[in-house]
Amino acid sequence: MSEKEPAWLDAVKWNADGLVAAIAQEAATGQILMQAWMNRESLALTASLGHAVYWSRSRQRLWHKGESSGHVQEVKEIRLDCDGDAVLLIVEQLGGIACHTGRHHCFFRRLEGDDWQVVDPVVRQPKEIYGGDLPE
Repeated sequence: MSEKEPAWLDAVKWNADGLVAAIAQEAATGQILMQAWMNRESLALTASLGHAVYWSRSRQRLWHKGESSGHVQEVKEIRLDCDGDAVLLIVEQLGGIACHTGRHHCFFRRLEGDDWQVVDPVVRQPKEIYGGDLPE
């Protein structure tokens, strides 16, 4: 990041770790694809580059969505919720797969009774997408 950050970043209420929840919603269908985290740098990069850049908590580094899979999220809009503590990215999901499990979206389990049931199919096997280096 450059030394001068955009002033609009100050409107975001960052948590104690300097992160904000980011929800990706598919522009064409309105379906929620995934939730991830962003820091100041990733949100500013997302706005300037036009594709989703998140903060990977497990790897402690920036994560350009699709960097390994090719399933990039082109950002059409960025919105901030009323409390300023969640960001909504309205995206076009290239390749049709948002989830590292090979599904169209990450919300593929539904609570049925006392258990979570898988209710959406795998579009493409993760090993076909990532080879032997499966993401967390």
